[in-house]
Amino acid sequence: MLFFAIAWASTKHMESFLSNYQNELLTTLVCIIIILISRTLALKTIRRIGRISSLNEVRTRLISKYILIMHSVLLIVALVFIWGINIKDLGLIFSSVFAVIGVALFATWSILSNVTAGIILFFSFPYKIGDRIRIHDKELEEKVDYTIEDIRGFHVHLRKPGGELVTYPNSLFLQKAVTQLPPEIDSEF
Repeated sequence: MLFFAIAWASTKHMESFLSNYQNELLTTLVCIIIILISRTLALKTIRRIGRISSLNEVRTRLISKYILIMHSVLLIVALVFIWGINIKDLGLIFSSVFAVIGVALFATWSILSNVTAGIILFFSFPYKIGDRIRIHDKELEEKVDYTIEDIRGFHVHLRKPGGELVTYPNSLFLQKAVTQLPPEIDSEF
């Protein structure tokens, strides 16, 4: 008998909740559907760009992960506004969180610039794994030709002719001049 009383009270409470928050629930549903459609279209576009450009599957998955995180943040922000969470209360929380994050981001600014550069390079990088390049950077100790071995989210792996592996930050690829060289011709004579 107690079970039925609890179930009846729950049902009344649920009906009250649904009638009081009908607009918010409907707007939330529409927002989730829009985010899911946008996320699906963005992921398909990224996969298509990766396939057409013959990009490494790991790079495509990395950019897809960034897009998923961005959509999740957008959904959370939208839900905060839809449900009318008190901005004054959120202001105190966000100012405290952003103060801590600001200190952390200042310490990791180069990491963020490399991630951003990695996203830009995904869409506009004219070089592929296996290409030979020369980087015109005064800080490199010698002028040497490199072979691109891997392109990651933060850096590019470059192989020197002697076999030594060099890790070069993505942000510097956007800042320095890079020359693409013709492929090496293997002479087996």
